[in-house]
Amino acid sequence: MSGPLLTPDHALSRTVVRALPDPLTERLADLGNIPVAVPVLALAMVYAARHGRHLAAGAAGLAMALVPALVIPLKEWTARPGPLEPWAAGYYPSGHTATAAVAYLGAAVLLRPHTRRAWPTAVALVLTGATAVGLVVRGWHWPLDVVASLLMCAPLLLGVWWVSSRRPGSTRRSSG
Repeated sequence: MSGPLLTPDHALSRTVVRALPDPLTERLADLGNIPVAVPVLALAMVYAARHGRHLAAGAAGLAMALVPALVIPLKEWTARPGPLEPWAAGYYPSGHTATAAVAYLGAAVLLRPHTRRAWPTAVALVLTGATAVGLVVRGWHWPLDVVASLLMCAPLLLGVWWVSSRRPGSTRRSSG
């Protein structure tokens, strides 16, 4: 494999892999596991729905459902080997990073109208960043794997934000 981004990607990975103790980075990476991240989003969806924001809750659920629909085909198509397991394939993009981003940031978007504070977004960013750092430093993903996942999730999260930002009952009428 070659390309203008792969050389710095490999160099950064060589510098940071195993720079922290494995038990720590494994726990950080675990923040992107489905049984850890998805219940956080599910609770935020229930909270939003109970407060009359059914469409926003549904948009967040749809975004999470789209994560494996996007990640799995890309992993199959690219078949990128891992940093510590060059014989294995399917590391690009990072499903754990995508799951963490959509779950935690999606939950923050759903909670935003109810808190009017920045802490849900700050917590979501920390949890998503911790997942990404854990995956890269542990050696389970290349840095570009997690960056690609974050970029892939941006439109999904923008969609959740857009639906969540709409006022209930408001419709746009075209002038004509």
